[in-house]
Amino acid sequence: MIKKVLYLLFLSSLSVLNTTLSQTKSYPNWVNQTYRDMTLDEKIGQLFMVAAYSNKDAQHVEDLAILIESYNIGGLIFFQGGPGREIDITNYLQSKSKIPLWIGMDAEWGLGMRLDSTMNFPKQMTLGAIQNNDLIYKMGAEIARQAKLIGVHVNFAPVVDVNNNIKNPVIGYRSFGEDKENVAQKGVAYMKGMQNNGLLANAKHFPGHGDTDSDSHMTLPVIRHSKERLDEIELYPFKKLIENNVNSMMVAHLHIPAYDNTPSKATTLSKNVVTDLLKTKLGFDGLIFTDALNMKGVSNFYEPGETDLLAFKAGNDVLLFPMNVPNAVKMIKTAIKNKEITEDRLEESVKKILNAKYKLGLNEGFKKLDKENIFEKLHTTEAHSLNEKLYAEAATLVKNKKNFIPIHILDTTTFASLSLRGEKNSTFQKFLNKYADFTHYDLPKGNYDLGDYTRLMDQLSQYETVVVGLHNMNNSPSKRFGLKSEDLLFLQNLSEKSNVIITVFGNAYSLKYLQNFEQVLLMYEDNDYTQKLAPQMLFGAKAIKGKLPISISNDIKVGTGIITKPYDRFGYSNPLDVGMDPKILSEIDAIAQEAVDTEATPGCQILVAKDGQIIYEKDFGFQTYHKFSEVKEETIYDLASITKVAATLQSIMFLYDRGIIDLDEKIVKYLPELKGSNKQNMTLRNILTHQAGLVPYVPFWKQTHDMFGLKTPLYQNYEASLYPNQLASGLYGHQVLGDSIWQWVIDSELLEKPKWKKRYDYRYSDMGYYIMQKISERMMNMNYEEFLYENFYKPLGMKTMGFLPLCRFPETQIAPTENDLLFRNDLIKGWVHDQGAAMVGGVAGHAGLFSNAKDLAILMQMNLWDGSYGGVRYFSKGTVPYFTKKQFDENRRGLGWDKPVEEDGPSPTSHYASSLTFGHTGFTGTAAWADPEFGLVFIFLSNRIYPDASNRKLITSNIRTRIMDVIYQSIFEYESQHEEYVN
Repeated sequence: MIKKVLYLLFLSSLSVLNTTLSQTKSYPNWVNQTYRDMTLDEKIGQLFMVAAYSNKDAQHVEDLAILIESYNIGGLIFFQGGPGREIDITNYLQSKSKIPLWIGMDAEWGLGMRLDSTMNFPKQMTLGAIQNNDLIYKMGAEIARQAKLIGVHVNFAPVVDVNNNIKNPVIGYRSFGEDKENVAQKGVAYMKGMQNNGLLANAKHFPGHGDTDSDSHMTLPVIRHSKERLDEIELYPFKKLIENNVNSMMVAHLHIPAYDNTPSKATTLSKNVVTDLLKTKLGFDGLIFTDALNMKGVSNFYEPGETDLLAFKAGNDVLLFPMNVPNAVKMIKTAIKNKEITEDRLEESVKKILNAKYKLGLNEGFKKLDKENIFEKLHTTEAHSLNEKLYAEAATLVKNKKNFIPIHILDTTTFASLSLRGEKNSTFQKFLNKYADFTHYDLPKGNYDLGDYTRLMDQLSQYETVVVGLHNMNNSPSKRFGLKSEDLLFLQNLSEKSNVIITVFGNAYSLKYLQNFEQVLLMYEDNDYTQKLAPQMLFGAKAIKGKLPISISNDIKVGTGIITKPYDRFGYSNPLDVGMDPKILSEIDAIAQEAVDTEATPGCQILVAKDGQIIYEKDFGFQTYHKFSEVKEETIYDLASITKVAATLQSIMFLYDRGIIDLDEKIVKYLPELKGSNKQNMTLRNILTHQAGLVPYVPFWKQTHDMFGLKTPLYQNYEASLYPNQLASGLYGHQVLGDSIWQWVIDSELLEKPKWKKRYDYRYSDMGYYIMQKISERMMNMNYEEFLYENFYKPLGMKTMGFLPLCRFPETQIAPTENDLLFRNDLIKGWVHDQGAAMVGGVAGHAGLFSNAKDLAILMQMNLWDGSYGGVRYFSKGTVPYFTKKQFDENRRGLGWDKPVEEDGPSPTSHYASSLTFGHTGFTGTAAWADPEFGLVFIFLSNRIYPDASNRKLITSNIRTRIMDVIYQSIFEYESQHEEYVN
């Protein structure tokens, strides 16, 4: 008994010492002078932080003004509303306060936790999976920036409860997880990010709300662990944050008998916890906030005002969300007069509050907040870029049988997706489409019978791989996180028939119900970021790096996470992530719109990629000037002469790569019928560089005309065995046309060559590509179109690229070209524009290829990556660079590839393009360029020749090269702004 008394006296002396030290602490003159000038009522008023809402009526605001003017409250904690309205209310109420108010907010995952029209950053459980804590620091810094824009001074975050109870109904996803070290490290990073950028952080919920299955908003949870266990686990993160100088703490409403066994006594109201444990034993001298005093964990047991008094007596500095300020002020004032509370105790808390306001700059008075362009200020490109990085780093591959993920085989697999309880045409489904040919199915919200599941099973079981998205989940353990047992049974049965990939857009604890599936990707949350990222990870465009912050079972423990490396396949990123200025890049919009508005083209597709990431992909205008059909991502364009490099050159590089052809061998070796012709001594190198002496173009179609029009034996208006090739609607060509054109190519004249020159001058020509198509087909002993599809387009996952698009797509998806009044007397839509290519059936070496921008970009990126894409190597290393380099001093061309003009004057590319740049343009208004030095791919597709090929506005206005200029300028601007990092 004597030892117990001595121990209590010792604790009491420590408490007195702590109070004395606090009071003798040196404060700025403003703090001391302000305190001396305050009345007792004003001092007591500073203790209160009252709830405020920007979505309530004017009376609510006036009620707050009365509390400020009559009771001198110290601050406000804002809840629901919007940023602009909150700024207005803050400006008004600050004008009513003698001492500037300090403003708090629960913004654990950013302002979006409380306000509309603001950003949501990842929940803390999501952040718990991230292995790079620097990102969490940056998030804290960004939240600080946003909070200060709307006048917030204190963010009640981070939550550093160690959540080691799967049934926890109130913390759960708000915690960093169950590993105390992970929780501590991430808590410190988040805290420092805020505090180093002028926002007060607040560690909560002391002494640890993680191991409970009840909610202190509704009742008083009881935690029965020993002091030793609590010290080892629950207190650990709080101690680490104290070591790192956290500004403030929030005390939870918990009943912990190990600390205070007074029946129904909450830790918030316990001197043993607030003063003896937190302040004395742990040495915390920062601000101590109560949790909200309207919560049932305390309000069930005490009257309004009494709770506040007990909380202050326990050692708290700030009384959060009081239910009745007048009663509370009265009771605290009476307690001071009755010597239940000393003036010193009041001074301790009030000076700590004033000192915090001083550090926030409020000693200089409140500066009115500006709400102009507040949405744009809160939604910066930099903030969204950071947010996407956070979600990307968190994604966790929980199970991956046989290393199926990332998926790399596209040409032999059939794919379907199932959106379970999600929305149709979701972002998830749209991004799956970017990687493979998916058929999408939905099982929306609602109840379904056995017949519904049976029909869906019959449909989905036909596919080899089914990617399932689990959407609209909840965070309630008692409701199984929104997972219905009948849905899970259906998926289990489906997994016996198809390869099922489960993508979880929800709570990590839901994995409890998903342990039997073989492939599980956990995204933690359901939003545009995660739905956009998941397909990229499934198909290897982005690495998967996250580690599970909690345990589910003996097989799925904390730290589980299969790390994947990305394939060289297109991803989607923000321009900032690849070193480009988004504001400069956005200038492309105006140039593209100018092209549409001036009728340089009815519409266009533009794609820009850097370092393997697509950072700009937009569609403008319509397919025609009638403006009936908008240009969409799926719209297909006639690539015209880009066919030369996207089709023929790919086959030539393939043959060269395998030693089947020699670029310097005379082509008569491969085409014996050229013997005796003026082309027998030509080499592929000279043909590919357009200096073989071939004439630019021969209008073969004119040889099938006479003065009365088409020669009828060669054409008719319906398909037949002798007339297999359709040239336009109601026009079919005789099968002899192909052989005739080939003979006309052989017989065509050559250009004149000066006698003093060893070779012909450079002169661009279509004719050589008739020849190269023939060589390709002879050497491969295979149909040219089929070869390209099987060896390039299909394995690359290119759904639109190919010849004869009307055989695969509806006419409505294809942009028309010219209204041909000379040859076919028809609007050309879905048939190749080039007359010679049309006459040979639409499959030619120089023209005939169709595609959308994305597929053409994939092909260019594969070539930029030296012949590799998606984990597959199409050419040996060095083959593509060999073909793309300049071959002769007096000729800018590579082997087949076009190059920039190095001297002053007109160039097909921007003058900023490096000498390594390669690509091609097309007569229909298309362009495809890749710059290895800058890691760039640029695609521009249009139908500028609709309805008349004489329209040269796209060319005379330099639309394509001006857009390329902007792309490079965005890189240069970024580098100039980040020079210290670039250097």
